[in-house]
Amino acid sequence: MQVTHQIGDDFLAAYAAGQLPEAFDLVVASHLSLCPPARERYDALEALGGTVLESAPEAEMSAGSLEATLARIAGGASPQPELARTKTCDVLPAPLRDYVGGSIESVKWRPVGMGVKQAILPMSDGASARLLYIPGGAEMPDHGHGGLEMTLVLKGAFLDGADRFGRGDVEIGDEDLVHHPVAEAGEPCICLAATDAPLKFSGWLPRLVQPFLKI
Repeated sequence: MQVTHQIGDDFLAAYAAGQLPEAFDLVVASHLSLCPPARERYDALEALGGTVLESAPEAEMSAGSLEATLARIAGGASPQPELARTKTCDVLPAPLRDYVGGSIESVKWRPVGMGVKQAILPMSDGASARLLYIPGGAEMPDHGHGGLEMTLVLKGAFLDGADRFGRGDVEIGDEDLVHHPVAEAGEPCICLAATDAPLKFSGWLPRLVQPFLKI
């Protein structure tokens, strides 16, 4: 498996610093589990950060720092990447299996129409994450973004213009992107998608059902 669309160093640094919402943490951790080159870049960033901290002058902690740290620990740690050592037929990487309680067979899918299914994952903050099951050849509605969307392919592939996204690849969409992804024919495409704002659908029918789909 060759990952051709990797997460950039800016998101890896934010993940290492604990600055991302839980939904995006989950996408990054799952991507790192599937992409050894990205994991190597992440490890290098962490090592650089440790060196900077060791050489930095001591500073007094602000009032309430200890309490805030303990509260963050009590709230649960960010999902951690674990390089995949299992067969490629195991669709879900380790960080994601913890959220669904097992393998892909444990996912509680909900149909959303035209053969597409989704499973919304529990998150602790404003951003949302969901698994998407898209039949081969199915087209997703034209849409833009009210914020950030990060989509990781877990199985199959989808086409977006001239780009192809396969297992381990990540597509990042922001407010400047309007697109029309199409699942590659031949097998279903299963993705993990995280968003921090509602999508902006072009068609009236997707907009009509959007409140029920929570996307």
